[in-house]
Amino acid sequence: MRDFLEISTVGRDGLEAILEYASADLPKVLAGKGVALVFEKPSLRTRSSSEMAAVSLGAHPLYITDAEVGIDKRESAEDISVVLAGYHSAIAARVFDHRVLERMAGSLREAAVAVPVINLLSDRSHPCQAVADLLTIQQRFGGLQGVEIAYIGDSNNVALSLAEAAALAGAKVRVASPEGYDFDAGTRDRLAGIGEVSFGEDPLQAARGAKVVYTDTWTSMGQEAEAAERRAVFGPRFQVNAALMSRAADDAIFMHCLPAHRGEEVTDEVIDSPASLVYRQAANRMPAFKGILYWAVAG
Repeated sequence: MRDFLEISTVGRDGLEAILEYASADLPKVLAGKGVALVFEKPSLRTRSSSEMAAVSLGAHPLYITDAEVGIDKRESAEDISVVLAGYHSAIAARVFDHRVLERMAGSLREAAVAVPVINLLSDRSHPCQAVADLLTIQQRFGGLQGVEIAYIGDSNNVALSLAEAAALAGAKVRVASPEGYDFDAGTRDRLAGIGEVSFGEDPLQAARGAKVVYTDTWTSMGQEAEAAERRAVFGPRFQVNAALMSRAADDAIFMHCLPAHRGEEVTDEVIDSPASLVYRQAANRMPAFKGILYWAVAG
């Protein structure tokens, strides 16, 4: 049993195993068992991918909304996790505050309950997305070692998990974010210590020669009050458009974790182009979660 809270805690060997499991025909190790899927905030891709991945391993997934659990409103995160562990062989949660996941995992360890906690998304990281991202890049280029990835935009949870995973896998990552929306010094140092990760404020420089150009929404869920301010800071310089893609390698691909705000962080001509793998990337969320779930409970 292993928790899956952040890419950095999985390690190089764990990430390699998860990617292998994601591409394998796995046994139904969870036949007749439950998987709790707790959602403080909704998601199209995360719900569909996690439910179908659980089914592929023989499990019965149970989608649980915030109205049903009320984390730290109706019950504490600790009590909720121990209660759910009485019914389920794994608990996966999509939360606003990453510390909730840590508390859930901690309460199960203290109670000596061997049920893993999996991070479906938090304000700090989005590790399931990063596994799907690497799987997509690996499928396109045949491997990850030395692949140059340019991330353009907000240094958010998606960017952090992508940088951690890609660096562990031997890819080269260049992050371009506006001042004030970049990683703090401690995070930059930590990422650079994992592998080849560099940082700057010039999107065109980051994209130069890259095999992968990746972006995310400028305004994440929960930041809606900042939307106008963020559009003014990011646009149009940090928009992925044809001019920016022309700086990348001739066979470069475009990636986005979705949902996309067309006309803001990316133009129609890019996201609808042959270079765009956003829908394959979205589809890969299912085998990615399958690999993660198998690694957590049986790998």
